[in-house]
Amino acid sequence: MKISVLGCGRWGSCIAWYLDKIGHEVLSCGLVDAPEFIQLEKYHRNDYLVFPESIEVSSDLEYAVDRADVIVISISSQHLRSYFSEISKYPLDGKIIVLCMKGVEASTGKRLSEIVGEFVDESKTPIAVWVGPGHPQDYVKGIPNCMVIDSNNREVKERLVGEFTSDLIRFYIGRDLIGSEIGAAAKNVIGLAAGILDGLGYTSLKGGLMARGTQEISRLIEALGGNKMSAFGLCHLGDYEATLFSPWSHNRKYGEDLVKGKKFEKLAEGVMTSKALYKLGREHNVDLPIVTAVYRVLFEKADVKDEIQKLFLRSVKDEF
Repeated sequence: MKISVLGCGRWGSCIAWYLDKIGHEVLSCGLVDAPEFIQLEKYHRNDYLVFPESIEVSSDLEYAVDRADVIVISISSQHLRSYFSEISKYPLDGKIIVLCMKGVEASTGKRLSEIVGEFVDESKTPIAVWVGPGHPQDYVKGIPNCMVIDSNNREVKERLVGEFTSDLIRFYIGRDLIGSEIGAAAKNVIGLAAGILDGLGYTSLKGGLMARGTQEISRLIEALGGNKMSAFGLCHLGDYEATLFSPWSHNRKYGEDLVKGKKFEKLAEGVMTSKALYKLGREHNVDLPIVTAVYRVLFEKADVKDEIQKLFLRSVKDEF
């Protein structure tokens, strides 16, 4: 299978490395002036891994799209719309689009597959998402994990799971595209909250955060038309270890540095996703106390400890 991976960041480079490792013909495509692309083009390596010579590296988007049976996209979720407007200039019929990022468009509240769906006819260009836990630092050491591929097209997701599964990543077939996307995006917001707790020295509270965070995201998934149980699967709860506890989690580290008054320089998708989920919660009348607290801290400059106190002063209720 010929696969073009668009995006040369931490996760994009790992996907290219993995898909080559399991026997596909892989091209890694990035922006010509992006530091991560320059590093891969010049040295065939980055801070996380080394590309074998079998991986082609190119900045030619038209060529990358034209050669591919499957186009995997791994970029900042908030840039997907503008990036896909460029991709859609080239013929896409007969190709499969796989989205390997986790977010919700802040300005519209739309899921990423919905954005791509505005540019393509899904009967001719199926859309899938690849979500779940894992870090490049672990995969390159041979540490296995489990992930999910979901799509509205049953045949496509079964084919991708069959093509992509190996002894390093066991893929499951998702059955709820709404839940898979919202759950995956929301875990980054919960990751920010976890980092805030770490920064305050409240690490033991992360157990409560995990339990209650999953509950509130399940309510949002259900309100949007998905299966609330998806929040308890690999897309969300299953990704908590990699997001709420790992030293490599950008979102957790962003939250920790925020509390400590440090500036975190790398991409933390949960920041803009908190804005999107806050918007969705209000539009669909869903109570999202943790999402709201994170949103208020990030965008309304609310005091962190005040927001935690408000969570504890909420009215008493049954757990389930």
